Amino acid sequence: MGWLLTKALLSGLIIAAVSEIAKRFPAWGALVASLPLVSILAMLWLWREKPDVANMAHHSEATFWFVLPSLPMFLLIPTLLRHGWDFHLSLLAGCLLTVCLYSGMIWLGPRVGIDIS
Repeated sequence: MGWLLTKALLSGLIIAAVSEIAKRFPAWGALVASLPLVSILAMLWLWREKPDVANMAHHSEATFWFVLPSLPMFLLIPTLLRHGWDFHLSLLAGCLLTVCLYSGMIWLGPRVGIDIS
């Protein structure tokens, strides 16, 4: 239980730091948010709990393929905001787009030889 709390606190601190940086310096906050910190931490936690080379390689590769369908969200949200959409609706639209693109990746990936299962 102590390890779970440690993971949660460190992960939460990173999110809090990003939001604090972004309040003052939006581009720097975006830079920190774009760093693969969550992925790196997840890999560190996973390796500590299950040091399996094949599992880690598969996790890392699948992460790459799932990052791709998440990227358009970061273009849709500012576009909608600049066209007068409410923030929450823009965020929801971005999330829905991402869910659709993730579904597409889950469907298409195996058909083109990408192992994401």
